[in-house]
Amino acid sequence: MANSSVLDRVADVDIDANGTFKYILINVETKDGSSKEIVRGYEWAQYHGDILDRVSAKFCELGLEYDCLGGGRIEHNKADKNILVYGYSMGFGRADHTIAVEKLKKHYPDYNQITFKNEGY
Repeated sequence: MANSSVLDRVADVDIDANGTFKYILINVETKDGSSKEIVRGYEWAQYHGDILDRVSAKFCELGLEYDCLGGGRIEHNKADKNILVYGYSMGFGRADHTIAVEKLKKHYPDYNQITFKNEGY
């Protein structure tokens, strides 16, 4: 199936290796309606919208539609193998952190703890 292979070319998770930073949850969709949610988070981003601005070019190149489902923050402690997802985006609202956590657990199967809380900014 050609369209699913297009989705396969978009990583489920792309976040910085360590630190505390903003993240967004994005839905990417093919023209035939196949879709998946992905997590993007980077320390360089001053605003959640900066992340979407930078990563959306790749989706356009692949012919994918995209929609930001919300944001928050990620506290990534590589040394302790822990990730905490929390907070919200002023511009996009709160992402469904349960989806982000499930994606992160698949991406980091050897981590000790990957959790979320809805408190905080």
